[in-house]
Amino acid sequence: MEKRSRIIRLPETGVTPDLPVIARDVTACERCPRLRAYSAEIARVKRKGRLGETYWGRPVPGFGDPEPWLLIVGLAPGAHGSNRTGRMFTGDRSGVWLFRELHRQGIASSPNANSADDGLVLRGAYITAAARCAPPDNKPTMVELDHCREYLIREMALLQSVRVRLALGRIAFDALLKARRELGLPALKPRPEFAHGAAAPLPEGGFLLSSYHPSQQNTSTGKLTDAMWRGVFDKAVALAAP
Repeated sequence: MEKRSRIIRLPETGVTPDLPVIARDVTACERCPRLRAYSAEIARVKRKGRLGETYWGRPVPGFGDPEPWLLIVGLAPGAHGSNRTGRMFTGDRSGVWLFRELHRQGIASSPNANSADDGLVLRGAYITAAARCAPPDNKPTMVELDHCREYLIREMALLQSVRVRLALGRIAFDALLKARRELGLPALKPRPEFAHGAAAPLPEGGFLLSSYHPSQQNTSTGKLTDAMWRGVFDKAVALAAP
């Protein structure tokens, strides 16, 4: 039997439950000393070819349409992507794959995401992650993921218009399931298994959809192909249809 996590309830007073407040709280977060030290060190050292840039080097908040039909949950900021630019999936190869497809679907205003102030707008999607700081070797610990999950829970509680929740990778998939439990949402029986392109209906409405993460490792080895990636978003659109 799966152990049930505690239910997290949003505070009724003292905190305004809106996305800008969550973004502020994420940016100021210091819960994970290892991740904060790593993100700051990457921002200090930088990558060859980026030495003249000022890196963000802090936890990265979610962004997108405040009334989305699609919620996209990734793993964590890339060391020289989001940790550099300060916006999810912006400035690295995973972002190239994501925004190119979102633009094809009419969700992103541009296929290119280069900086947080490039003018890119999302229509119908909100992008967030299981972890908000860049982790060494792209591997946050379970404790670090537990620390971050409050922010995902708060976002999910606000984004009431979401019809498809897309998990990019197993860690994001597990984070979504844990966040649902901690919000007190109905249990999924049987518990869905992570698989590329798999979709499970949710008792509260809508679907949980999973995909391999568009990491360089997955896309360069052919584990995730253009056709597979496109198919996931075509499926998301179909699932969201009335």
